[in-house]
Amino acid sequence: MAIYKIKLLDRKMVAKDTMLFTFEKPAGFTFKAGQWGDFTLTNPSETDDEGNVRGFSIASPPSSDKIMITTRLRSTAFKRVIQKTPIGTEITLDAPHGSFTLHHNQAIPAVFIAGGIGITPVRSILLQAIADKLSHKIYLFYFDHNSKTMAFLEELQILEKQSSNFKFIPITTSLEGPNTTWSGETGHINCKILSKYIVDLAAPIYYVSGPAAMVTAAHKELNECGIDDDLIRTEEFSGY
Repeated sequence: MAIYKIKLLDRKMVAKDTMLFTFEKPAGFTFKAGQWGDFTLTNPSETDDEGNVRGFSIASPPSSDKIMITTRLRSTAFKRVIQKTPIGTEITLDAPHGSFTLHHNQAIPAVFIAGGIGITPVRSILLQAIADKLSHKIYLFYFDHNSKTMAFLEELQILEKQSSNFKFIPITTSLEGPNTTWSGETGHINCKILSKYIVDLAAPIYYVSGPAAMVTAAHKELNECGIDDDLIRTEEFSGY
C-alpha cells in the first residue's frame, strides 16, 4: 500500500443518482481487480461528521491507464464537494486494499451476486478477466430497484454478447414504475433462480458484494441452497 496524488479527469452519470469519476493512474501504481482504495479530498469547501475520506472499490481493471470509481449520490459534504470539484483537482489515494479478487483455478466457475453499487469491483474483475482471456465461466446476478438505477447495464449486456464465458442475469426487485416493461428476472437471489442458470450449485465459488444487509441476506440464502461458507466470499458496502 502507498499514498498517491491523483488528478480528477472526468465525471459522468452512469445510472440514476450514480456518478462515475475518472482519475489519472499514477506511475508505479498497481492493484488486483476487485480491490479498493481510500480517496481523500484536499481542503474541501465543506465537511461534515462523516469526514473527507471515503473507501471506494476501483471500477476500472488494472489493465486500464485510468482509475475509475462509481458512487451513489447522497446528501453528504463529501458527495456534494466531489460532484463540483474542478477537473484537474488533485486528491489523495491510499491503495490498494482488499482481497475480493478472482480465484486462480480457471476450471472452477465464478458466480458474482452484486446488489446496487456492489457492481463496481465486479466490473473491474470482469473486464480484466476478459482482457486476460481467462477461461473461467463467469455468472453475474446483478440486481437493483429497477433498470434505471443499474450502473453499467448496457455495457454488461454488450460484454455478454462478446464473451462466451460470461453469462449476465440482471434482476429488478419489483415490477413497479420504470420496471413495468421489464422482461428480465424479478425478485431476489434464491435457489430457484440460481438453479435456473447453474447446473451444479456446489461447483462455483460465489462472490457477494453490495450493501451490508443485502450481503447478509444473500449469504444466508446461499447457505440454505447447500453452499458451504468456504465457497463464499463477500464485500460489504456501507454509507455508499
